[in-house]
Amino acid sequence: MREAHAHLFQLGRSLTMLDCSGCQSREAMLDSIEAFCQRLKPSDWVLAHSVRPEGWADPRWPSRQELDHASDNRPACAWCFDYHSMGASSSALAHAGISGDTTIDRGIIELDNDGTPTGVLFEHAALKLWSSVPEPDATQRRSHVLSACLHLSKLGFTEVHDLKSQPWLGQVLHDLQTAGEITQRFQLFPLTKDLDATISTRDQWESDKLVLAGTKIFTDGSLNSRTAWMLEPYTDTHTTGTPMMTAQEIDDAMLKSKAHDLPVAAHAIGDAAVRAVLDSIERTQCTNMNARIEHAELIHPGDIARFVELGVIVSVQPCHLLPDIEALNTGLGDRLDRVLPLRSLIESGCIPGKTLIFGSDVPIVRADHQDSIQAAVHRRRNGMPDSEAIGLNQRLTRDESLACFGVN
Repeated sequence: MREAHAHLFQLGRSLTMLDCSGCQSREAMLDSIEAFCQRLKPSDWVLAHSVRPEGWADPRWPSRQELDHASDNRPACAWCFDYHSMGASSSALAHAGISGDTTIDRGIIELDNDGTPTGVLFEHAALKLWSSVPEPDATQRRSHVLSACLHLSKLGFTEVHDLKSQPWLGQVLHDLQTAGEITQRFQLFPLTKDLDATISTRDQWESDKLVLAGTKIFTDGSLNSRTAWMLEPYTDTHTTGTPMMTAQEIDDAMLKSKAHDLPVAAHAIGDAAVRAVLDSIERTQCTNMNARIEHAELIHPGDIARFVELGVIVSVQPCHLLPDIEALNTGLGDRLDRVLPLRSLIESGCIPGKTLIFGSDVPIVRADHQDSIQAAVHRRRNGMPDSEAIGLNQRLTRDESLACFGVN
């Protein structure tokens, strides 16, 4: 099988962090952090992932004071499962230089009534804090990447596409392949800003089993953070999300990649973001270059045929539907017909496994392909009645879903 959207280094690193996916409440999350701290050194950061407040009865993040208590005043940060928001402790905020007066372009620092950070950060504000966390050294990086590759191999994936590849990743994968420690094929998609650094070492690691396949951009945020960019306002926040790039910035990224004969893979979750990327592909004449739109969780009906017309690959992760059900119902309940329109995409000419491909976005969610099959075929979580399914008319067959993973 092919895993068409993974983050290898982040996956390997996440395997060493606290997994909060099983926490069903704020209190359970805090208890898990407190127990996790017993295994750490006093100087260690507390790093957690897969928090999903949207699924809690009280969908409120822990405050920084609550995180201070649970972490014994260590620097602590916990990613939301979509990696677009996080909760942070007081010492973590201080370490990153984030206060009530801090302003961050395309980032949101949630403040309480007296203007003090609550500890909840969104988009580039969360990334600013994360960038202050001590980075693993070269040995740890290699270990994390190896762990991720072995994890995906056990799940049956023989080909992996890494979206947001670090400039050093190609060399690490080459060394692991040469040592016989991994056997998968890989396609790498570094951020556009990292393209020059990646190309500078390309001759040292590229092979028939490891290729530089394109570049990656982020045009919007996520549904659970209400930062995915929509054509119409969310019903609960009355905002249209957060564009992460201007039209000119998208065009510039397209043209930079085109100059190296490489396609762009664009993170675009909301229907406005999807349209912005399609418009840019058309403007810059990057058609039929195997450009990819990643996620495409909402697509306006008027844009569905444009994928085939412009020669664009739809790279979707149906498994996201499962944790997103609450966010979809509360924020986008008036347009659920636009959610993952897989049947309409096939009817428009997209071919499963070729121009319609599946991945997971691991470690955002787990990489088990059965999750995407559950979502694509049944459009709901296991055990939910059909009445709670999201867009049953867009369902695929199991064979079509497997084809999207590259299974013949």
